[in-house]
Amino acid sequence: MIVRTTEEITGTDRDVKDPLGNWVSKRIVLGGDRVGFSFHETTINAGSVNNFHYANHIEAVWLVEGTGTLLDKETGETYPLAPGTMYLLNGHERHQVTADTQMRMLCVFNPPVVGTEVHDENGVYPLVAVPESTGKHSPEAVAAD
Repeated sequence: MIVRTTEEITGTDRDVKDPLGNWVSKRIVLGGDRVGFSFHETTINAGSVNNFHYANHIEAVWLVEGTGTLLDKETGETYPLAPGTMYLLNGHERHQVTADTQMRMLCVFNPPVVGTEVHDENGVYPLVAVPESTGKHSPEAVAAD
């Protein structure tokens, strides 16, 4: 069993900040946890425009707070974003998220993110080999206690 809180992640290497200051991603479950996906809480700042393209990952996003717009850059179609909205990037779509207000979303990635990825100039995360256990509350750490 793995149990983590966002409070214990804050300020660690799992608390990833966008170099432009537009978003923060708290990476709660990572590839090293060996569960087949990663799980993140991402907060996007009000007024920001963010371009993403997960060419190597499928991402599911559940918006729990805030409003904005999702632009599918492949088709030009736009979607309103509000609490209770889910979008799934199952076709590796290039997309843009514009935050009208601060948005907080819960995100699942497959294959899992390992935590060291950074967006390249196209908004893409590279595929990174999954390291050994990520530590506290992992199956290996619990067995060692």
